[in-house]
Order: sequence, then structure tokens, then C-alpha cells
Amino acid sequence: MNVEIVFGNFPVLESANLVLKKIDDVHLEEVYKIYDNENVFEYCGIIPKHNVQTVRKMIGHFDRDYHKKSRVKWGIFQKHQSDKLVGIIEAMDFNQKVNTVSIGYFLAEDNWGKGIATESVRMVVKFLFEEVNVNRIQAEVMPANEVSKKVLLTNGFMKEGLLRQAFIWSGKGVIDLEIYGILKGDYTSIL
Repeated sequence: MNVEIVFGNFPVLESANLVLKKIDDVHLEEVYKIYDNENVFEYCGIIPKHNVQTVRKMIGHFDRDYHKKSRVKWGIFQKHQSDKLVGIIEAMDFNQKVNTVSIGYFLAEDNWGKGIATESVRMVVKFLFEEVNVNRIQAEVMPANEVSKKVLLTNGFMKEGLLRQAFIWSGKGVIDLEIYGILKGDYTSIL
């Protein structure tokens, strides 16, 4: 795993429709709209934020975490909507000994069902396997989150199991999580 590809200069990823790039203070209103919506975090271990100043501080934390080399949090921007932030996708838990990383993502509610999460995951998977040289990417999903499971399966992930009552998620208590994973060998065989 070459983490300097991730943490040297902030990586900007592009597809035909999307740009994944750094979230800055100028995106505060769009980030707040996402974090202020209870529906967005129904299946996440994140408590919605209803205070603009709290969200402003969070954007600073995104930058802090990046510089600590603990996580990279991309804003998902639609190219045809003049740089509008529509969601967030992140890579975290970089384990260089095992050569694995975890991902997570969520979208503004008015962008659900448009294929944006699927395309964003595809972009991050490609980047992590082809440029960072990761061997394994995983995601943890609440069992009731059918939409997220479909996004992962569409991108070649496999359901690997259910961890029963194994995690405490903010606002959810002790929960079960399904683990989905994809190995670099799986990825190269579906290219």
C-alpha cells in the first residue's frame, strides 16, 4: 500500500459525471444540508448535526484527519451542476500490515436513486486498487440498509458475514453489522 498517493497531495478523482475532491469552508451550506437531515443517517453511526457552527468545525476536522493520515473524506460533486456537493465518500482505517482499508459514503437525500453512490464507490475502488495498491477494501453496513448493500454488490463486493451485536454506533446503541469486502484479485478478474 502506498499511502503517500493518498496523503501526499489531496487526491482528486474524476469520472464522466462526478468529481471527488476536498471539502472546504465554501461548501458549508451544502455539507450542513446533508448533516442536518435525519433520513441521511438512518443507517449510519453518525448523529445528525443541527448547528451550522458544529458543521463548520467538522469541515476543519476533515482536514485535520487527512493531515493525520487517518482518513480521506471526499466531497462528491456533480460536474453538470456547477460544482454542487451532493454527498460524501471516505476511506479510513488504513491498515498497512494487512493492506486493507474501509470505505463509507452518504448522499444528500435529493440525490438518492440516481446512481451517484454506485459511481462514487467505483471511482474510489479503482483508485485504491490501481493507484494506492491496496489488497482489500471493506465496508460495514447495517442489515436493513438494502440500498447500500446493492451499491456494494454492484461494485463487486461480496457479503462476508454478519457481526452480531459487535459495534456501538452513535445514536444506535449496540448493533449488528454486515461486512462486505472486495480483494484486488476479485477486482482485476471483473475488469
